[in-house]
Amino acid sequence: MSFSPVAHVTRVQIGHALVHACPFNEMVDAILHAATGKEPQYVVTPNGQHITLLAKDPYLRQVYSEAAFVLPDGISLLLAARLLGQNIPQRIAGVDMFQALCRQAARQGLRVFLLGGRPGSAEKAAAHLQARYRGLMVSGTCCPPLGFEQDQCQQDDVEARILAARPHLLFVAFGAPKQEYWIYEHARQLGVPVTIGIGGSFEMVGEVIKRAPSWLQRIGLEWLYRLLREPRRLWRRYLIGAIEFARILLHQRFVHSRAG
Repeated sequence: MSFSPVAHVTRVQIGHALVHACPFNEMVDAILHAATGKEPQYVVTPNGQHITLLAKDPYLRQVYSEAAFVLPDGISLLLAARLLGQNIPQRIAGVDMFQALCRQAARQGLRVFLLGGRPGSAEKAAAHLQARYRGLMVSGTCCPPLGFEQDQCQQDDVEARILAARPHLLFVAFGAPKQEYWIYEHARQLGVPVTIGIGGSFEMVGEVIKRAPSWLQRIGLEWLYRLLREPRRLWRRYLIGAIEFARILLHQRFVHSRAG
C-alpha cells in the first residue's frame, strides 16, 4: 500500500518531481493534520540537487512518487516554475519547516524524534528547540554511525528506539538521497504518522554551523553563503549541479513547447 498524497494542493512538475505549490503556513497545517492520523506518510524536500539526482535514479523517483508532501526547499525550484510558466508561491526550506513543526508540536502536545545529523547535533538542536518552545516533547534523539544501515544489529537498535519513543513526527537528517531511501524503506513498519527528511537542519538549529543571514535567505542566496563557507565540499553540487539542473529545465520547456 502506498502513502496517500494530498489531493487538493496544486502541484508543479519540475523534472521528475511533482512539487506542492502551497503557502508555508498551509503546508504546516496539512503536515500537522497528518501527524495526528494513523496512516504513516512521509515528506521530501527537494532542491536543485534533488532534481538532478532524480534524473539519474529510478529508485529515488519511486520514493518521490509515493511521498505525501513534496516541499520546494530551494529557491531554484521557484525560478524553475516561472520558467515553465507556472507558479510556486514561496520557498519552504526544510530547516524552517522543522522549526515550525516543532513549535506547533509543543502547542499541540505532539512527540518528535530527531534522527541523524553530525554527532551531537541532534541533541543540541533538541536543547535549543526545547528552550525556545516550552513543552516540546522530544521523545528521542539518535545519531547512528556511518554505514549503520548495512549492519542489521545497528539498524534494529535504531528502529527499536523509534518504536519505543512513539513519535508523531520523525525528522531524519542523513542527507540526500540516503535519508529518502531510509524513509521509504522503514517508515511504514515504524508506524510514525509523519516522517520528513531535513538534511543539515540539526546543525543549523543547534548552531553547530552558522546559517546565512536572514536577508540572504530572503533574496534566495542562502546557497551562495553555504558555498563560500564550504567551497571544497559544495562547489561540485552548486556549480556543476546548476548546469545539469538548467539542462533538465530547458529540455522540459522544449518538450512542453512542442506539445503545446
